[in-house]
Amino acid sequence: MKDFDHIMTLWQEQPVHNKLSVDEVLKQVKRDVSGLANKLRWNIITIVSLIIFTAVVLLFFVFTVPTYIGISIMMATMLFYFATINRHYRMLSKHDATMSPTDYLDTLHEYQQQQSKTAGWFYYIYVLMISLGLSLFLYEVLSTYSIYGKLVVYATMAGWLLFCTFYLKRRIFKHEQEKLNVMIDRLERLKSQFE
Repeated sequence: MKDFDHIMTLWQEQPVHNKLSVDEVLKQVKRDVSGLANKLRWNIITIVSLIIFTAVVLLFFVFTVPTYIGISIMMATMLFYFATINRHYRMLSKHDATMSPTDYLDTLHEYQQQQSKTAGWFYYIYVLMISLGLSLFLYEVLSTYSIYGKLVVYATMAGWLLFCTFYLKRRIFKHEQEKLNVMIDRLERLKSQFE
């Protein structure tokens, strides 16, 4: 009888594995991915608006050659960014989590890899090219400013870009990575539940 009681206590001490509700997990993942897709959609709308505005400025105002070069560099960089976020948006919106969770999990892994590339080398190239374009653009715009006015504007621009690059970028991408990791973890736990 003691052996039976001992086995019973061991049995009761076994950890209970939380079973995930398939519907609940898929709803949460779908909602989170929908939030990411909406954010990308707004980014696309914003960048298209900026590209149109830049094209209007480029076509209807007369500038010197450095200013045209600066605007062209900024426009090319924005087009490259548009192509990148458009690819991310299509990647997220092409699958439905309720159709095939395994394929969806693969898509989220692919998106996560693309996002880490964007957070890495692409972001620094983007900031460098926008800075170069802005500097060339501001060369003519600030030509009537005193040397101190130019220094204040350039220092403010440099400070803002450094703040965005070394503080905001880390926080934003870290937050998005955490959300992605939670979604991927939920789907992987759900997948392992059925294996």
